[in-house]
Amino acid sequence: MYLGAHMSIAGGVEKAIELGSSINCSAIQLFTKNNNQWKAKPLTDQSVSVFHHTWVQSGIEKIVAHTGYLINLANPGENWVKSMDSMELEIVRAERLGIPYLVMHPGSHLGEGEEYGLKRIADSLNTLMGKYPDYKLVILLETTAGQGTNMGYTFEHLARIMDMLGQPERYGICLDTCHIFSAGYDLRTEKGYNETFDTFDRVLGIDKIKAIHLNDSKTGFASRKDRHEHIGKGTLGLEPFRFLLNDPRLKHIPMVLETPKDKNLTEDKENLKILYSLID
Repeated sequence: MYLGAHMSIAGGVEKAIELGSSINCSAIQLFTKNNNQWKAKPLTDQSVSVFHHTWVQSGIEKIVAHTGYLINLANPGENWVKSMDSMELEIVRAERLGIPYLVMHPGSHLGEGEEYGLKRIADSLNTLMGKYPDYKLVILLETTAGQGTNMGYTFEHLARIMDMLGQPERYGICLDTCHIFSAGYDLRTEKGYNETFDTFDRVLGIDKIKAIHLNDSKTGFASRKDRHEHIGKGTLGLEPFRFLLNDPRLKHIPMVLETPKDKNLTEDKENLKILYSLID
């Protein structure tokens, strides 16, 4: 079982590893750059070396990177070029750091329609990943809540993108518990949980899940809103996390919190304590 949380890189990318290790995470997620900026200073050889050394010395087994929030590969306007450049930067940085997975929000069609948006995302990824045929990095499309014109709120959306990708083995899925619940997949009962994962397996295949975001939800079922809450304190409750943590199919997948944080990581520690208590 690989459990942890998203950690800050303030002071250097290696700081996320140090923070995660300080609260005994076995998995962490991080940004490789400021998540609200298009560009970043290049990674130096020294920073990459320090990152690798810190990782080896830590007790952390799994690291997942997440792209910045400005990127929208479905953008029909001028910011599509900025998104492409920024996404390429994210790909190069994650690969250089040796991080195996890079999570991205699929994108928003901004009024052009879902079919346009899904094809735009796939075409963009084919172009970007085609530049780096030897990279080991795997891109993970994240499930979304379906807020606004965001795509990826149905498993079929993600399957449609996958079907248009030239090298599907270079892609996977990051499943977010808050997002799929808010999108209309009910995890609160064992029956609902099984039906949701049966649907996922039929549409995409369980083996495509490479990372999981463990978040409760502030808003109700099928609300189509992305509002994370502490574990057991939201409308999901504890049972969905019990089902996930005891599902043998997901045993080797990194699971990370994206719940509200305080500077001392007290809330992360409490959420992790609750999660560990749910494991049979």
